[in-house]
Amino acid sequence: MDQIKQQIDALRDELNKHNYDYYVLSMPTISDFEFDKKLKELSDLETQHPEYFDPNSPTQRVGSDINKSFKQVPHKYPMLSLGNTYSKEEVTDFYNRVQKGLNDEFEIVCELKYDGTSISLTYVNGMLTQAVTRGDGVQGDDVTANVRTIRSIPLLLRGDDYPQEFEIRGEILMPWAVFEELNKEREEQEEALFANPRNAGSGTLKQQDPKIVASRKLDSFLYYMLGENLPTDGHYENLMKAKEWGFKISDATKKCKTLDEVFDYIQYWDTGRKNLPVATDGIVLKVNSLSQQRNLGFTSKFPRWAIAYKFQAEQATTTLLSVSYQVGRTGAVTPVANLSPVKLSGTTVKRASLYNEDYINLLDLHVNDQVFVEKGGEIIPKITGVDTAKRGIFDPKVEFTKNCPECGTPLIKDEGEAIYYCPNDTGCPPQIKGRIGHFLTRKAMNIAGGSETVEHLYNAKLIHNIADLYALKWQDICRLERWAEKSAKNLVDSIHGSVNVPYERVLYALGIRYVGETVAKKLARAFPSIDKLMAASVEELTQVDEIGDRIAQSIVKYFGEEANLEVVNKLREFGLKFELSEDVIAKRTNKLEGLTIVISGTFEKHSRDEYKDMIEQNGGKNSGSISSKTSYLLAGDNMGPAKLEKAEKLGVKIIGEDDFLGLLK
Repeated sequence: MDQIKQQIDALRDELNKHNYDYYVLSMPTISDFEFDKKLKELSDLETQHPEYFDPNSPTQRVGSDINKSFKQVPHKYPMLSLGNTYSKEEVTDFYNRVQKGLNDEFEIVCELKYDGTSISLTYVNGMLTQAVTRGDGVQGDDVTANVRTIRSIPLLLRGDDYPQEFEIRGEILMPWAVFEELNKEREEQEEALFANPRNAGSGTLKQQDPKIVASRKLDSFLYYMLGENLPTDGHYENLMKAKEWGFKISDATKKCKTLDEVFDYIQYWDTGRKNLPVATDGIVLKVNSLSQQRNLGFTSKFPRWAIAYKFQAEQATTTLLSVSYQVGRTGAVTPVANLSPVKLSGTTVKRASLYNEDYINLLDLHVNDQVFVEKGGEIIPKITGVDTAKRGIFDPKVEFTKNCPECGTPLIKDEGEAIYYCPNDTGCPPQIKGRIGHFLTRKAMNIAGGSETVEHLYNAKLIHNIADLYALKWQDICRLERWAEKSAKNLVDSIHGSVNVPYERVLYALGIRYVGETVAKKLARAFPSIDKLMAASVEELTQVDEIGDRIAQSIVKYFGEEANLEVVNKLREFGLKFELSEDVIAKRTNKLEGLTIVISGTFEKHSRDEYKDMIEQNGGKNSGSISSKTSYLLAGDNMGPAKLEKAEKLGVKIIGEDDFLGLLK
């Protein structure tokens, strides 16, 4: 095989992987700029060597975000991507091509390119009837139930002069403020952080429960209308009509008559975008007249009448001074790059995330390296590369620490995981303080105070574990610096009031590794008292829905440690609830005992989570996948076609909401 063919195959493989990471997993590993550069490199090679043409090459298709859990719907009008440009010269070339192709006067509409998830909305008689993601451009996922929860998208249009049926396209977005709050919550629970609002918004839109989508406060901007009887021939004028009908149209949209006006717009928003409440990554230029758009037509992949000018992610070069390590409440050790201060996106950057040992090795980091730091759509700066040409021969390679930086205990790493842990969970200060802080949180015991409160009390040796909170006296707290009598009493009252928190939340508050809110609820239902849970074996635990080997072993390990048992017993003495309430137990029945039920789709009378609770409350078992052991498939609207096909193939009985509720009567 010749060298060119090897180069083409390697680029195709790499781009296919990045396409999957971006569109399917919503977890990109390279920037858009890097991806576009590699795609252009491949496109150039394929043009120069047509003998290696492949219809399945990444250059021949639009990436797909299709999720098999949703019903796929074909687009009436294909949703094509736009060609990307990165320089004023390329914008000028586009303008000149349009001028030559039309040989007539034309206007260009400039719009901000919002960095979100593309959506197509269909309205019939002024009502939203369908919302479909871009998917592969030919068909996408029907996410109507989720989109209905987004308040900036009208369900009924205002006025009466809209077409009987039309389609309007735009972006679903997660505002910066919502994104930061979501990541803050995830950080408190030591869950993986979203890289940027686009990934967070995309992941939210693919949630199976519309209630979760509603809680994420997504937003939208609409930017293109399609249909047979549109109000005018002007794209800009149609958007202004859409604004009258109740659609959210960006105030930044502007109609330009000259190339100079276009450049003025680009120059203004290159800095102005940094003050916006949502993420943008460029500007879209469109020919205004729809008839002129039709005359210009399309290439095989892009419209000739529109182009995207992409802002480059702001990047800087600085020196890697050292690598330090942070220890979380579960003992997870995260490496952090300490950098020579550098200005980036209006802020001074001194630190950057390094994720884990694998990422350090991938970059082949050495102390004193000149590193490239990027902060584009990302909140957290990251190192994207190293200028190895400037590396000194004596600069030491960065080796991941073998011992806990806080307590010196040798670190461990579970098989198949990328994260190192400190196993000294009862003697490592950041783990102790982290667990106490987690115990206080709203979703756990909801006790007034935060990490600063914990730091004060721990450093003053007033608390050493979560049980010590209940022995606190306000008189002792008052003696600490910055504590007044009122605030001390408020804290103690809040602690004493938390004894009424229900068992499942107490279980979550204990901070057992891998036991989040949902898992704690399932455990509480399956083991209605802490004594039953403590006595459970790994085999018994894995019989509970969604409890795998990893979670089961973590629970057994937690209750196998004497220090943890002492804490639980002290909490019990202080009156915390360690069994399900009589009210909850009274509602339990055996009506679904022995039945395994799979839920798929969306429902009208109850949410998916409510149906899951009903199944468990009545002795049944929830399952995420269909097998020969499945008793029923509870089917709602927009259920996954793969599940339906498998249920029919295995002869699993399919029931609707009314049938299911009839089983509980």
